[in-house]
Parts: sequence; structure tokens; C-alpha cells
Amino acid sequence: MIIWGGYKSGYFNDGGRYDPVGNIWRSVNTNGAPVPRSEQTAVWSGNEMIIWGGTSGGPDLIDGGRYSPQSNTWIMLNTASAPGGRTDHTAVWTGSEMIIWAGYSTTSQLNDTWSYTPGRALYLYQRP
Repeated sequence: MIIWGGYKSGYFNDGGRYDPVGNIWRSVNTNGAPVPRSEQTAVWSGNEMIIWGGTSGGPDLIDGGRYSPQSNTWIMLNTASAPGGRTDHTAVWTGSEMIIWAGYSTTSQLNDTWSYTPGRALYLYQRP
């Protein structure tokens, strides 16, 4: 299990990795991690945790990152052609891509669908 980000009297950009076999927690590297946030989504791709969106108290965030627990490193997501910033959205992993749906922007409720394919750094808009 990997946890990352959140809010308690301030926004976090740290987290932990839980090893159930050893019953121990290890820290998540924060070098290269996305900015502190809460209300982001995260999916597990089979070898990486991918996070997107959320808030850090200002405008909703339009970025995210891919975290590899094996190397304990982050890769920032390409934001070219990325969906608008959002919170309270849904994200699922299809086996090859992250689907991001709906949520709220700073000014409105959203009803759109986007997909992100790791390694291709590409967002494709899909109409609702």
C-alpha cells in the first residue's frame, strides 16, 4: 500500500509505503515529487502509482506524477494537452491507461472524461 499527500493544518507532498510481510513502513522519496496537495486521485498501474489533480489551497492543480516504489523515484506528468485542474474527480486504471472523469474546478462542476497513457505522455479527451 502506498499513501501520498493529504491535508492536516497544511498540505503534504510526502507519504509512505507499507510492507505487509515485514509489517513496516518506508518513506516515499520527495525529490521530484509533485507539489503538496489533497483531493487528488491515484491509480496503481501494476508497477507505478499515478496521481493527478487536487488542490493546494489555491486554484485546482493541473499536474501529477508517476511514483515507482521499486526505484523510489518520481516522474512528473507532461501537462501539455492535460485536462483542466480539478478536485473530487474519479480515476480508474484500465490496464493500459488512467481514465479521469468529472469532478469540480474552481468555478464549476465538470462532466468530462480524459485518458492518460504512461510512456506516451498523451491526454485524449473523450466526450461525456
